[in-house]
Amino acid sequence: MMKDKPGCCAATRNSVQESTKAPTTSEGMTQADPVIDKEMVKIDGGTFRMGTTDRDANKLDGETPIHEVTVDSYYMDRTAVTNKEFNQFVQATGYKTEAEDYGWSFVFYLFISEATAKKVKQYPPQTPWWFVVEGATWKTPEGSDSTIEDRMDHPVVHISWNDAAAYAKWACKRLPTEAEWEFAARGGLNQKRYPWGDGLTPNGEHQCNIWQGEFPKRNDQLDGYVGTAPVTAFKPNGYGLYNMVGNVWEWCGDWFTTNFELRGSSTNPKGAKSGSNRVMRGGSYLCHDSYCNRYRVAARTSNTPDSSTGNIGFRCVKDIY
Repeated sequence: MMKDKPGCCAATRNSVQESTKAPTTSEGMTQADPVIDKEMVKIDGGTFRMGTTDRDANKLDGETPIHEVTVDSYYMDRTAVTNKEFNQFVQATGYKTEAEDYGWSFVFYLFISEATAKKVKQYPPQTPWWFVVEGATWKTPEGSDSTIEDRMDHPVVHISWNDAAAYAKWACKRLPTEAEWEFAARGGLNQKRYPWGDGLTPNGEHQCNIWQGEFPKRNDQLDGYVGTAPVTAFKPNGYGLYNMVGNVWEWCGDWFTTNFELRGSSTNPKGAKSGSNRVMRGGSYLCHDSYCNRYRVAARTSNTPDSSTGNIGFRCVKDIY
């Protein structure tokens, strides 16, 4: 029996210190002008087989059993929300992310400068490659001496669930349910491991941004990237959606539970009624089969709603009225 692989993305704020700050909300914000809404794809609803029984499934994550789920039609962002788009939100509203409120966020240790590294005093014991970096935010992703000026078309990171929900509300959208996310990620394919099929690199071609090499020591960048990639890098899936696996984790609206029977009805399930963590799907540029194989479409994990790291982003959906 396969043992569950630990998560490369398990860094949570309470693994370092207890939260003492009130969450930032989107109350009172002016909603987005529809003319700046990013391109969305209409996802025609249907019934699909959610979950997996693959030999390398992380059963303790609640990936099993396979169960039929029906979702209604909806619109989904073609890509993850970019730095450029999040900047529009901040400029329009003055929103301050939770990473900015706390004064720090988690950054992968290989990405920070020597000067920043000398100031690091904390890291989660179970995932020591995540450094607690003061001044790490969505606009300074590796600390105060970094910038996103050349990454405006990359996914915004260091975004908590609360931040993502605030953006979605402003944009007259919402975060996808976990069922909507997986239905869309599969791109019309039935029970395939990835959005494009069962092979990770068909014909030797990389289809997503994940880790190659020895995690967490060496990334050979065979897919062309060591950190985030532009949101339209690689080929879209059958529904025209980019980077549904790899690149950055994406928040879903659901509270996390490993018991699929508690995730709601088989029609338009909305997750558990309560919980401590929110669902994240899709894996990230740090995922590697030797350690965290959660770049499969059925894979799932979670984090506390106030947590942020350098590999967590999001995309939005919109209801069809």
